[in-house]
Amino acid sequence: MSDVELFVLKNAVITRNLRSLFTRQNMGSTRGTLEAQADSLVSDYLKQVDFEIVAAAERMSEFYKLFYALENDIRDLIESALLESKGEDWWETAIPQFVRDNAKKNYDKEAGEGLPPRSDRLIHYTTFGELSEIIKENWELFSGMFSNASRNRVLRVLNRLNLVRGPIAHCNFLPEEEAIRLKLAIRDWYKLME
Repeated sequence: MSDVELFVLKNAVITRNLRSLFTRQNMGSTRGTLEAQADSLVSDYLKQVDFEIVAAAERMSEFYKLFYALENDIRDLIESALLESKGEDWWETAIPQFVRDNAKKNYDKEAGEGLPPRSDRLIHYTTFGELSEIIKENWELFSGMFSNASRNRVLRVLNRLNLVRGPIAHCNFLPEEEAIRLKLAIRDWYKLME
């Protein structure tokens, strides 16, 4: 690996860490007055929901929070690394065509429904599985971030994370064994980058 590539990779990790710090500093400040007023619209209805469902939702919020942080951290890592190494047109030059097409389709679908954009960055319209594809397609760049781990090992960890993501994203309860697998897979992901 050249000195320039190593420099780019180190900067990508530093940038990711700074973004994470700034995000934590602003945590909780995104709830607007209008949203707070809208809480009263649903609070009475939620009282009708079975207690066990509400308790399960509370438990599942922990896993959603973990996965939200992980998935967006990976997005930021990918974006910063590719921006540093490929330049401003990284989306067009380094992202597989099918990923770009799907992200654009997701963006257009939401815009067509009149939803406000979730982001001005198309990488936020990718699926978790597509993030794996981006890393796989750009392995020569990302390989230096993964403390000598093989491409297959990194992709296996991402695949495990993608499988356990299903119940979280689709509002199903995560059994204890799967909760443990999730936490171990998250640990494995970050250990790969040590």
